[in-house]
Amino acid sequence: MLDWLIEKGTLIDGSRDARPMQIDVGIRDGRITLVDPGEKAEARNRVNASGMVIAPGFIDVHTHDDLAVIRAPESTPKISQGVTTVIVGNCGISAYPVPTTPGKTAEPMNLLGDPSEFVYGDFDEYRRAVNAISPSVNVAALTGHTTLRSRFMVDGDLNRPASPREIDAMCEALETCLRHGSIGLSSGLAYPNARNAPPEEIDALLGVVRSHSGIYTTHLRNEFEGILTAMDEAFRASERAGVPLVISHHKTAGRSNWGRTAETIETMEKASRRISVACDCYPYTASSSNLDPDQVDERIRIFITWSEPHPEMAGRTLEEISVQWGLPQRQCALRLMPAGAIYHCMHEEDVKRVLQWRRTMIGSDGLPCDPFPHPRLYGTFPRVIGRLSRDQNLYSMPEAIHRCTGLAAEVFGLAGRGLLREGYAADIVILDPLTILDEATFDDPRRLASGIRQVWVNGTPSFSPDNIESGRSGQLLARGTPEFR
Repeated sequence: MLDWLIEKGTLIDGSRDARPMQIDVGIRDGRITLVDPGEKAEARNRVNASGMVIAPGFIDVHTHDDLAVIRAPESTPKISQGVTTVIVGNCGISAYPVPTTPGKTAEPMNLLGDPSEFVYGDFDEYRRAVNAISPSVNVAALTGHTTLRSRFMVDGDLNRPASPREIDAMCEALETCLRHGSIGLSSGLAYPNARNAPPEEIDALLGVVRSHSGIYTTHLRNEFEGILTAMDEAFRASERAGVPLVISHHKTAGRSNWGRTAETIETMEKASRRISVACDCYPYTASSSNLDPDQVDERIRIFITWSEPHPEMAGRTLEEISVQWGLPQRQCALRLMPAGAIYHCMHEEDVKRVLQWRRTMIGSDGLPCDPFPHPRLYGTFPRVIGRLSRDQNLYSMPEAIHRCTGLAAEVFGLAGRGLLREGYAADIVILDPLTILDEATFDDPRRLASGIRQVWVNGTPSFSPDNIESGRSGQLLARGTPEFR
């Protein structure tokens, strides 16, 4: 007796060479059972998926949902677009270990939540908190380099290299996190609180990652004019340590950099001959992060999403504020800080070129705490499958689904996920190939996507547009368990 039988749909299994198949999908005890359409199968619940596509649940490889999955475990921005697993701890920032000074967080850790929410002393405490609340999505967690610095730099000064003793403390903490199930290390070397960390500091930590067969993801030290140098630094670190590398939200930012993805992709392709390298990308020409005066360029539109000293300016462009205050935009940015911003800093052809590289996964990089979030938070995956694949023919639907599922599971070592195979975890999405589309816009960023009909996580119905029988059964996917290769 099956718990669920999804009938009459077209199965696209998440592999790179997937051929759409007419086969039914059964769910029993949270696992997938493939059923020949001619076979008589008994099931407690049946779903007619005629005209629909049955796909693996999407894996969002670049998120900042570390605290959001605990604060808002329904995870509406993700589950509503078919995401069933999120990778957290990106860009050098993670919810653990807790900073040395309670109630204080180093930027950009404030992107994750309020200082009072950073209460997890190590990975094991974070794992137990996630499992206790059982969010709608599964969670796999990286350990953040900046968070380690915030915890172990004894004088609180992150604008310098760590001392040998501080590096030893960071390595010991990372060892504990990895032993308890963290999947690797992330860095955000472009941010001020990690910018002065030398390669030797990263090398020491990656030595620990190697001993646990972990992964290294990096927000490069420079995504502007110096991007090739920054990429070379990342490649060399990966090669010295012998760990796989993921370049986060790959882009060539800034107008003077437009067109250079041809160079960067060639560089990644060459590096892939000696190391394991992949990247993630979101399908938009605007980025979003903390407001950085060094990124102010009056040739691009910069939208302010929040400001601590001037909250009344949230929702306005830096150009509008500049006119009102009668000051240059850079000076306005300094007055607004700390603040958040959306930067319209990329060229569409560059984004498409990155999305088409053979080792590019899809990551939303959404900021769930942002009062005026980038629409990527709610729209990334339907945008890839609907707008870019179906409407613009960037790639076939099986290829689009592979980048959202099977490729991500392969790169991050998520065993038993990312594919619709016998015995795999029943993370499943039913989508309408004719209507799936991102609806979130920069003016209205919280609109749910269209065309997602039903989502299961670990065999539990977790989303449908009418919220019938929606439950939560997400879990922390810890390295060293059967969930990982």
